[in-house]
Amino acid sequence: MPPQSSAQKSAIANFVSITGASDKIATRFLKNTGYKLNEAVDAYFQSNAGGSGSTKDTQLAKLFDSLRNDAEDQKDVLGADSSMTYLQGIGVDLEGASLFLAMELVQAPTIGEITREGFVKGWKAHPGVDAKIDAHKQQFKRLVEALGKDRDLFRKVYRYAFVVGREGDQRALSLDNAILYWEMLFRKPGQPWVGQSAAGGVGVDWLAEWTAFLRGNWTRSVSRDMWNQTLEFAIKSKEDESLGFWNEDGAWPGVIDEFVAWYRRKSEMDVDA
Repeated sequence: MPPQSSAQKSAIANFVSITGASDKIATRFLKNTGYKLNEAVDAYFQSNAGGSGSTKDTQLAKLFDSLRNDAEDQKDVLGADSSMTYLQGIGVDLEGASLFLAMELVQAPTIGEITREGFVKGWKAHPGVDAKIDAHKQQFKRLVEALGKDRDLFRKVYRYAFVVGREGDQRALSLDNAILYWEMLFRKPGQPWVGQSAAGGVGVDWLAEWTAFLRGNWTRSVSRDMWNQTLEFAIKSKEDESLGFWNEDGAWPGVIDEFVAWYRRKSEMDVDA
């Protein structure tokens, strides 16, 4: 058998972290899916699912009902208090990236509200997990551990943060909320937006630079495109502190072009000083 690459070893470690399976089982499922982590995890849980889909639906619906406050919540919706009680019960940090991980998991329509449909469908996608609070807590812990390592999982959660974080029928995020969410997502257990120096040490704190630029120079709201492209810029800037990947003829949003120009001017002034 040929030696495993570093990417394959990382995928195996993430699979084990999420599922609790052995390295041997992880390797088998990952090989079958071409080392696509999400597909391998789904296949694993599908193969270990017990009972029929309708039975799982019923169990999850009963758990949802047990979380409802009859005096305050609608039949098919957990209100703010009930939602927060559940989230804290499974180990969600309401001030960190794991909040958005949980929101994506149950397909919450807004922060602080969980629907029956989203709850059942979300947890049904993890068929190997029992419809019990303790089981949800254990699985959520595995997902939190994977969030900082699995780029695809992080991208999915990051993009959903825009959906769940909007207020009312707004199509964009307010700048204040966007900055708050970036500060939650780009810190552990999310994926820190910090560069790596040429010597291999900690480099530029891009999150601090980005938010400083926005607070001083940006007065508009944050569109979906700006939100999504910020993540792609973050990924590239972590890998290339020189920003050599950027060019003025690229397809980056104007705000990122302005940020690059601002950062380079600021860096030149720091050197001259």
